[in-house]
Amino acid sequence: MKVLIAVTHLLGIGHLSRMIVLAQAFATQGHKVVLMSGGLPAPHLMPARWGSAPSFTLAQLPPVVVHGTNYAQLFTPQGARADEAYFAGRRQRAVQLLTEYAPDVVITELFPFGRRRLAHEFMALLETAAQMRPRPLLLSSVRDILEPPPRVLKVQQCESILADWYDGILVHADRRFITLGASWPMSPRIEAKLHYTGFVAPPPPEQAPPRAEAWAEKDTVLVSAGGGAVGQVLFTTALEGAAHSARPWQLLVGGSNAEAQIARLRALAPANARIRPLRRDFRTLLLHAAALVSMCGYNTTMDILQTGVPAVLMPFDEKGEKEQSLRGQSLARLAGIAVMAANTTKGAALASAVEQVIAGGRRGSVDFNFDGARSAVASVERLRAHP
Repeated sequence: MKVLIAVTHLLGIGHLSRMIVLAQAFATQGHKVVLMSGGLPAPHLMPARWGSAPSFTLAQLPPVVVHGTNYAQLFTPQGARADEAYFAGRRQRAVQLLTEYAPDVVITELFPFGRRRLAHEFMALLETAAQMRPRPLLLSSVRDILEPPPRVLKVQQCESILADWYDGILVHADRRFITLGASWPMSPRIEAKLHYTGFVAPPPPEQAPPRAEAWAEKDTVLVSAGGGAVGQVLFTTALEGAAHSARPWQLLVGGSNAEAQIARLRALAPANARIRPLRRDFRTLLLHAAALVSMCGYNTTMDILQTGVPAVLMPFDEKGEKEQSLRGQSLARLAGIAVMAANTTKGAALASAVEQVIAGGRRGSVDFNFDGARSAVASVERLRAHP
């Protein structure tokens, strides 16, 4: 099969990271894949980070970014407001890629459940694909938990698009952990299109000896907000927590503003805290860390579940965001995981919570399906054979 995956990551890099894993899984099974990305380039996410060479084509659209959490307002990488001419250029390039590649399968990540600011772009892909002969299979791809819709109208519009255009919905979750209905209203029409794949995650990190530096020793507390340009509250609270702890703390800072963020945090850091850029071997470090303090995004959840690292989670909840809080509620029932409110937690309380999860020890393996990428490929192959 020839597969086209369309994704635009905005606030963080989780959406793109997940689709890279999926693209690699298709390619590994012998399919040709074009991954069309509309967010900022993120070369550090490519499969080389887990020891594999990419075997798919990455096609970059003119990027858009978001400032803060206002998804209705998108910008160019240079900071200018993305105008209609800029969006028209993205649409034209996306449709050109689709028509030239002529895929058998088109997968739109998150849309129509989200990315409504880019609806014209995604709809142009759907309308063009529907006119192709043979018509490609049209699928939506979503993570385990969606941002709950604020209005009934949004649910109705999403359901209408799904009914008119889509052949199925790939849900990258293990239904034993959580179902899509926990965050999105379900109807028989939507339920009939769902295909649970299991979690989409890279292979588990391999055991490696800890480094000699203090941040890799077994008593170190790692702190990370992922690769996006968020996490100021998390990092500031973590430094307060480090000041109440006898352990070394290591803050790993990513995102496009990492350099400025690191300088700010170093000026606030107590003697037992180090601040460094996010590392490529972050997942391996989790195998040796005493604990992790982080937000609660999809990829972070995979890292925690696969490595068994004790964790204190502070879900991202700015501007009423609920996705990470819902995921945190599901994770909190597991041993060695505590969930705390990002905006109200004090340093002393965080340090105490860290010691409590460490005292509980590492979790054993959890009985969840982390091979969701390969399962998704199998689901698409079945749908392609029996639409």
